[in-house]
Parts: sequence; C-alpha cells; structure tokens
Amino acid sequence: MIITLTMFLMGILLGFIGAGGSGFIIALLTVIFDVPIHTALGTSLAAMVFTTLSGAYSHYRQGNIDMKAGVTVGVSGAIMSFVGSKIAVWIPVHSLHWLTAGMLFLSAVMLIVRLFIVDGLKESDKRKPKTAGKFLILAVSVGFMTGILSGTFGIGAAPFIQLGLMLALGLPVQVSVGTTMLVILPIAIAGGAGYYFEGYFNALLLFQVLAGTMIGSYIGAKFTNSVPLPILKSAMVLTPILAGVILLIN
Repeated sequence: MIITLTMFLMGILLGFIGAGGSGFIIALLTVIFDVPIHTALGTSLAAMVFTTLSGAYSHYRQGNIDMKAGVTVGVSGAIMSFVGSKIAVWIPVHSLHWLTAGMLFLSAVMLIVRLFIVDGLKESDKRKPKTAGKFLILAVSVGFMTGILSGTFGIGAAPFIQLGLMLALGLPVQVSVGTTMLVILPIAIAGGAGYYFEGYFNALLLFQVLAGTMIGSYIGAKFTNSVPLPILKSAMVLTPILAGVILLIN
C-alpha cells in the first residue's frame, strides 16, 4: 500500500505535466523502496506499455499520429530496446545508477531545447517530402538511437523521440507528440520483455505502480490548464532533474 500511495502522489505530478515518468518510477523504487535497479528498469518499461496505450489510442482518434513514421520508428526502436535490455544486465549496479541519472539530466536538456524551438518548428512544418529511401534511413536511425536508450536505461525517451520526429522526419509538433506515444508502445513492450526473460520482473510490483500512477495521473491532468504556462514548463524540466538527483542519492 505504501508503494501504491507513493505512486499515486507521483501520478498526480506526472498527470499534471503530461509525462510518462519512467525515470521517477525508477528513482523512487530504487532509493526509497530498495528495489534492485534492474528490476526497477524492467518495471518502468512494463508500466509504460499500459500508460501509453490509452494515450496512443486517444491521439489516433484525434488524427495526431503519422502511422508510417510511427510504425517504422517504433519497430526499429523495439529491436534496439530489446538489445538495450540485454546490455543493461552487464552494467554494474552502481554504474547503472549514474548512467540512468545522466540520461535523466540529458532528458531535461532535450526538454529545454524542445520548449524553446517549438515555435520555430511550427513555421517549418511544411517541408519538402522525402524519398522513400531517405525516409527509411532517417526513421530507422531515430528508432535505433531512442530504442537503445529506452532499453538500456528504462526511460521512455519521449523528448528524444519527439525531437527526432520533428527534426529528422519533419513532422508537425502536434503530430510528433501523438506519434511519440505510438513509438513508445513497441519500444516498451520489447524492452520489458527483455528484462522479463532476464528474470527482472515482478508482477505484484508492476500492479502496485500502475494502480497508483494511473489513478493519480487522471487526477493530476485536471490541473494542467489551471496554472500559468511558465510554471508548467518549469515543472516539465525540473521533474527529470529531480528524478536524477534522487537516483544519485543512492
């Protein structure tokens, strides 16, 4: 119950800022509840399967998903996510704490970049169509890079995926957000499966995490439109930074 309550409170924050929160899940499970970090990584990826499924469906209904880009990036990302889960097993626990924290700090940097360049990208939404070969190379490259990050460090890599979709594939901002949800789904499934086959999976722990975060995020989302935009943007950037700091405590 303590884990579920903690995840509920965290879910309120994540619902408020609109983030998946895999980094925060990892940080709290390892530092506060002494869950081995490899199990925490596998749990965070498995949890993302459920948290992104409804989001992807909602964006699909609203027409905010580019299926061609989402499937190509997602499938290539899933392959590397599975590979990344195998790599993580060989990384020493202490080093993995530092590396995962570093990736969370880098995620914050990517969020800052995204928040500052969004207006500029809106002006360049209309780009020349890419040839099939060039599109495939770029989409697979984005999938490989983001998949390996997700699988190895258990993070959703949403800021990296969104920037890749916008900068490499030229997707509009709204479509990149929706397509990212679709991309994360196969990446999380493959990465979670990789940790499961390595023995780093706890079904009860996953249920406790999901029970708290899904209810909490539903409540937190109701506050998103009631705060000034600068506060919301600051919270989005500070959340992965705080998760990284918590990880370094251990």
